Amino acid sequence: MNEDFLHYIWKYRLFESKKLVTTSGEYLEIIKPGEHNTDGGPDFHNARIKIDKTLWAGNIEIHINASDWLKHGHQNDNAYDNIILHVVHSNDIEIKRKNKEIIPTLELKELIPLNVFRRYKNMMNSKQWIPCQKLIKQAESIVINSWLERILIEKLENKTEFIIRLLEQTKNNWEQSFYICLARNFGFKLNAEAFELLARSTPLSVIGKHKNSLFQIESIYFGQAGLLNNSPKEEYATSLLHEFKLLKQKFGLSPIPAHIWKFLRLQPSGFPTLRIAQFSSLMHKTSHLFSKILETTKINELENLFQCSCSEYWDTHYVFGKESPKRLKNMGKTAIENIIINTVVPFLFIYGEHTKEEKYKDRAIRFLEQLDGEKNAITTQWRLMEMPVKTAANTQALIELKNNYCNKKKCLNCALGSHLLNRAK
Repeated sequence: MNEDFLHYIWKYRLFESKKLVTTSGEYLEIIKPGEHNTDGGPDFHNARIKIDKTLWAGNIEIHINASDWLKHGHQNDNAYDNIILHVVHSNDIEIKRKNKEIIPTLELKELIPLNVFRRYKNMMNSKQWIPCQKLIKQAESIVINSWLERILIEKLENKTEFIIRLLEQTKNNWEQSFYICLARNFGFKLNAEAFELLARSTPLSVIGKHKNSLFQIESIYFGQAGLLNNSPKEEYATSLLHEFKLLKQKFGLSPIPAHIWKFLRLQPSGFPTLRIAQFSSLMHKTSHLFSKILETTKINELENLFQCSCSEYWDTHYVFGKESPKRLKNMGKTAIENIIINTVVPFLFIYGEHTKEEKYKDRAIRFLEQLDGEKNAITTQWRLMEMPVKTAANTQALIELKNNYCNKKKCLNCALGSHLLNRAK
């Protein structure tokens, strides 16, 4: 038993509510349980109850044991002196106001349905992939779909902090902020930090001055990445290094340490050298990328913005100095969709919030609805449980659900968990 569960029971009235009486024997009618307060102060605000023939409006406080009132020091806090009802699991002590009046108390111990508590306990003790794994097929599709829609918005809103911090650092420069976030995305998980440092150390304005030359852009990025100084003595790498030395002096550039780049446990297609070559190609191909994204309304046009080919050298290389069979190293469909899902969509959504233009937020969600669902360890498990995984909107919401609700066993805050508990009553 814990207070979160009692809050849930009270909020949804999942207890025997006929002929309620206080511990003093007074008739009690619950008209409105109140609004759940997750900040400091009483647990529920603006409740309305009727004790005998008197109507009361005010705050409710909930505890496992009545004596917790004293343990929490409420007797010394004026905010609790006007509580209209004390709701407890066990009334082990009589609680009074400062003027010695007894605070009306409702004991829930014998009123909570055994099935509801047993189901909640089973969820909390579950060792399965998600707490409600044995029950989730009982959930109604309308509940699942509406909750996933809400979770998707929550996931996008959770990315606000990082992007807002970027905007503060760039003095509200959306292009520069998008550039840094995009670079981070190119590093995926393993090299995200390194790519972010690369973008921060290489101003977009510098790239803009040489955007007509892919060779010069590559020399800047590979030089800034620290990957040219110790590269094999071959013609292409040597040429890049020579060019970088000139541009480094011209713009006062400072390379980042080469040792931060990670190659181990990566497929060659994910090597940072190849990702930097692809990023260079994208910067060469386009300018004012975020402005173009804001003007793009069709998913195929958005995908085309990120279609790019590496320079000829990389057709036969994954790293400097080591030839490989010839193969075009274009940005693949999966990589482009990853960028749209993890960078483009959050930026569009937050831009819509920032400018108060709902069309950008709607477009962000629509793009997710038009992309196929992601395939990874989390979505595979959801698929096995017959949850909707058709679109990226579905899978993004399900990833958020798993990471921020199921893993933390926040079943009482989850619409699916609440729905399944309610069915047990």
